[in-house]
Amino acid sequence: MNPQFLLKVLVTVVLVVVASLLAKRTGWLGALVASLPLTSLLVLGWLYFDTREPRAVADLAMAIFWFVLGSLPFFLVLAFALRHEVQAWVAFAMAGAAGFAGVSVVQWLMTRTAP
Repeated sequence: MNPQFLLKVLVTVVLVVVASLLAKRTGWLGALVASLPLTSLLVLGWLYFDTREPRAVADLAMAIFWFVLGSLPFFLVLAFALRHEVQAWVAFAMAGAAGFAGVSVVQWLMTRTAP
């Protein structure tokens, strides 16, 4: 297996595990780590490292920006549902649907306005 691929997997797994462990201890610190664009930074960095194409990285950065906006309904619906004592699995399903809808709208808008 490719050592570069293994490094990517290791770094990504460590970040997710750290965020989940911090969330167990101090919710706000876990939220902070999870909200940081660390994954995006890693993906953008790996893309640049692999291609050395600044334009491709810039295009990906803009696409990530728009999809982040589209994914925000996930968090709002999940928080609202759980605070109103909706069963967790239902709340996650509702939030997943809201996030999927938001990202789908962004995808639709991006394909309609693409040159």
